Amino acid sequence: MENTILLSTSYLGPVQYFSKFLLGKKLVIEKHDNFIKQTYRNRCIIYGANGPMSLTVPVLRGSFHKTPVKSLMIDYSKKWQSEHWRAIESAYRSSPFFEFYSEEIRESYKKQPELLIHLNTELLETIFRLIGISPDYSFSTQYLSSGEFDYRTAIRPKQALPDPNFKPAFYHQVFEDRFGFIENLSMLDLLFNTGPEAPAFLQQSIVQQ
Repeated sequence: MENTILLSTSYLGPVQYFSKFLLGKKLVIEKHDNFIKQTYRNRCIIYGANGPMSLTVPVLRGSFHKTPVKSLMIDYSKKWQSEHWRAIESAYRSSPFFEFYSEEIRESYKKQPELLIHLNTELLETIFRLIGISPDYSFSTQYLSSGEFDYRTAIRPKQALPDPNFKPAFYHQVFEDRFGFIENLSMLDLLFNTGPEAPAFLQQSIVQQ
């Protein structure tokens, strides 16, 4: 698919992920790929008092065996929603813009969507609304074999592939004095620390080829 960006779904994805929505190209989120553990599909990384902290949305045991992401169900037998929100609040309550945006983010943790992709999409749209952007994107109608810019497996928590279109811009973080600047964390980190300037920092992170 020429001139098309392919992304996986992502739970509060990293800055790199969100920067792709500002590239001005056709963007498709894949929902027919099989679930892969230990990816951003069901986890995000925030900046806690002790450094990077991973938050993972549990899925029903056994449901990830060759199950398309579009059908992956969330496991609510665990109290992950309250745990995630407590971690987010602890990490960012002293950030400059937490009080302005936290309530809208928190609303998503009061709901119980059955499918992971519905949770991810709601959070994606909430962040778009909060930072004032309306990117054009769609979901795949079948599995896509390739795209000119395929980031479905390239953007990942461990051993991410080189991305010549991305160089994270520096911004001030809550615990920067303890551990220094940590790049490419969840978009929540950029949102709560930079507020309405978040789109500008996303744009600064894009390397034009």
